Amino acid sequence: MNHLHIALWGVLPYLVVALLVTGTAWRYRYDRFGFTTRSSQLHEHRLLSVGGPLFHYGLLFVVAGHAMGLLIPESLTERLGVHEWLYHVNALAVGGTAGLATLAGLGILLHRRLRVPAVRAATSRSDRAVHPVLATVLLSGLFATATTLAPHPYDYRRGVALWFRSLFTLDPDVAAMSHAPLAYQAHALLGMTLFALWPFSRLVHAFTAPVGYLARPYVVYRSRGASTRIPAAPRR
Repeated sequence: MNHLHIALWGVLPYLVVALLVTGTAWRYRYDRFGFTTRSSQLHEHRLLSVGGPLFHYGLLFVVAGHAMGLLIPESLTERLGVHEWLYHVNALAVGGTAGLATLAGLGILLHRRLRVPAVRAATSRSDRAVHPVLATVLLSGLFATATTLAPHPYDYRRGVALWFRSLFTLDPDVAAMSHAPLAYQAHALLGMTLFALWPFSRLVHAFTAPVGYLARPYVVYRSRGASTRIPAAPRR
């Protein structure tokens, strides 16, 4: 373990989190109306209706899979009776399918952004920087997942996951990550790059989920056949 490993796996994650939090707070304070996807549905709908759901629902499963794989220790799944081979087969099948769906959706959205002039004109500089990083993150993740098909695959739950959970205790296990294969290290570095760029791109709209709609009051609408005439004032 050298100074580079300490910088990459012991210091850089906290710098990225600090940039993510402060950048998002700054963006919300000075660009509150920029917390949007800058929807371009009016310009083109057909490709968006296919690529949008593929990307967003696939990404939801990818995030859920990462959370389960990195946060749930191996000892817990063993106590629940989930054999390690079954866990990895399920992770490979579900994670691989979700990753491919997300990548396909992103490919359709990027094709739409490049081929439709109005959508291309609405693309900002930050989008041009984030899109390649996002695509590379997905590709590196799929490659790391594919390495589990090797005869003696690397068990990320005994390496990368230990490092990730140690970050929450403010005592990062640098050695666990420094001994991980290059594919996992590259995926982690690209992921941190994406989160560093997150507050300054349209990806920030992920923090604007309409949770308030769950507690909103009912809206009463007139029926289609209801009269819209204003009743006359009573005579005196």
